[in-house]
Amino acid sequence: MQVGKPILYSYFRSSCSWRVRIALALKNMDYETITINLTKDGGQQFSEEFQALNPMKQVPALKIDGITIGQSLAIIEYLEETRPTPRLLPQDPKKRAHVRMISHLLASGIQPLQNLSVLKQVGPENQLTWAQQAISSGFNALEQILQSTAGKYCVGDEVSMADLCLAPQVANADRFKVDLTPYPTISRINKSLLALEAFQVSHPCRQPDTPPELRA
Repeated sequence: MQVGKPILYSYFRSSCSWRVRIALALKNMDYETITINLTKDGGQQFSEEFQALNPMKQVPALKIDGITIGQSLAIIEYLEETRPTPRLLPQDPKKRAHVRMISHLLASGIQPLQNLSVLKQVGPENQLTWAQQAISSGFNALEQILQSTAGKYCVGDEVSMADLCLAPQVANADRFKVDLTPYPTISRINKSLLALEAFQVSHPCRQPDTPPELRA
């Protein structure tokens, strides 16, 4: 049961938070944002207050319907099950499997390897090369998979959870200066996604906590 507005704990640059912001925008949901700055004060995600909310000390977290959910894909699936319009998981079981496969490839197979916590362990001098290798390795596989699943978007011609994972990861690739030339399908789909209003209003450059120099 909904009690007040949902509250999204988010950071403007967090690709995992962006996935959820896209879902909320697509489903036309009004929500409140509470910023968790991942770099300020040693990382606000490590505060006792936030750790009580999400023991993994990660964003996003969503307070909704009297519960708190961490992990972006779990949040998106909950939104899909409780607010199914527009649909982010296809009705066809095979297409739904493809959506989940691509979503997990991006959310589990690429993003964690170039996440802030991992890059800190790698060390400043190795961060760029490490991130580029992690993203390129995953994109090599994804470009191949998309040959058989893609229409206008990742799976057919409807926006799905897979697309909510794709656009933020391409943004990460840009940030880490990955050459996207070998990935024409990924690039084409991303361009189509960024033309959609839900992807624009949820973009990192348009969040309440976006620094002035990064706003667009």
